[in-house]
Amino acid sequence: SCINVKTFFLLFDIYYLIMAIQKLISHRGNIIGPDVSLENNPSYILEALSLGFDCEIDVWQINNELLLGHDEPTYKTSIDFLSEHKNSLWIHCKNFESLEYLNKNNELNYFWHQKDKFTITSKGYIWTYPGNVVGNKSVIVDNEKKASDYQCFGVCSDYIETYKSKL
Repeated sequence: SCINVKTFFLLFDIYYLIMAIQKLISHRGNIIGPDVSLENNPSYILEALSLGFDCEIDVWQINNELLLGHDEPTYKTSIDFLSEHKNSLWIHCKNFESLEYLNKNNELNYFWHQKDKFTITSKGYIWTYPGNVVGNKSVIVDNEKKASDYQCFGVCSDYIETYKSKL
């Protein structure tokens, strides 16, 4: 038997609600474009969180200290800072030591990748490198200035403010 047109459009609307972007993730604290001088700075991260965005951060462990920074460890941080914001942080482990350390903590959402097309976070999300296919558990990294129409769980971007109207 066929479904009627009204039922079809209701199911289509439900599908779109389910597949709509649910998480907007600031890339290293950036909101309206990259600012290398501020990326991964704890106050910059807190600013992005205060605006309602999640935040992808880069974490290193060197000599038993946790540090933030993309190309190199720059800012001291702590497990307390990470735990306090555990529901809003997407932690990119930048060295083996940070991955091993965070692997002992099952409440944080962390991952390791370099140029992999996909990697699984500790919370089961599919962290997706730009230009790849996405699904309902995917978070795509997209640092283009114009928002795209993704059908996935989340988007991580230096220009995440452009996605706000899509929620």
